[in-house]
Amino acid sequence: MPLDFLGLPPEYSRFDTSKVVILPIPYEKTTTYIKGTDKGPEAILRASYQVELYDEELQVEPFHMGIHTSEPLCADQPEPEEMVERVRKEVIRLVRQGKYVVGLGGEHSISIGIARAFADVFGTFTTVQIDAHTDLREEYEGSKYNHACIMKRILEVSPGVHIGIRSMCLEEAELVKEKNIPVISAREIYSNPHWIDKALSHIKTDRVFLTIDADGFDPSVIPGVGTPEPGGLLWYPALAFLRKLFEVKEVIGFDVTELCPIENQILSDFTCAKLVYKLIGYKYLTSNK
Repeated sequence: MPLDFLGLPPEYSRFDTSKVVILPIPYEKTTTYIKGTDKGPEAILRASYQVELYDEELQVEPFHMGIHTSEPLCADQPEPEEMVERVRKEVIRLVRQGKYVVGLGGEHSISIGIARAFADVFGTFTTVQIDAHTDLREEYEGSKYNHACIMKRILEVSPGVHIGIRSMCLEEAELVKEKNIPVISAREIYSNPHWIDKALSHIKTDRVFLTIDADGFDPSVIPGVGTPEPGGLLWYPALAFLRKLFEVKEVIGFDVTELCPIENQILSDFTCAKLVYKLIGYKYLTSNK
């Protein structure tokens, strides 16, 4: 039986009446360390059945927007270039039908297709990346569509702001300096109480695409990732930033990627499911944008 986000009844999950569409993309072709991100979307959907529908912070039930879950896309594991194009076309189709698209990865390379779709439909926007890594390599292991290159590809269609970074190679560090790319490191988040305002000041457009790699969070919060890095975002500081982002900008869509489920340990799966619903809640409160 197909899994629907939150296990909602038909009146809140039919495609025609739902504002939000969950797009699972269980794709994994270019991961380079721990494998298993192709199991991420199903794990998030399964864990979402345990998420309370009432959001105690927002004091609303965001599911009233209607949340439809699409059939998984690219489960047949095409080559990266084909995957990106399939994702681009599907996101365009959904947005043009008035749907708010939430991507579930899978590896982070799925975000390239989403960003290209948003560029085609919306024009100008900024991509806000939450991640342990800048993902700014020109290519990695022979592919320009490797999950280590996603922000380099996205910068071809959108400016970017990088949040929670704590790992990069020399090539990436030199590019950040050369292009003056805004990076809010995890170290700065811990030392600068005004980091949220600083991060938001770097966003020069009204519209934002939010892309989240689960390893942007500290491993104590989400241990189930392919490339864990110590010293990441904690739950409440991250939510404070994300809520403010939705309040001051029009977040045109978001994704959560790189969950690598750990057998017999559901912390990561549930946290990602709760994060997705929390962000839908922030969109619910700001749906006039």
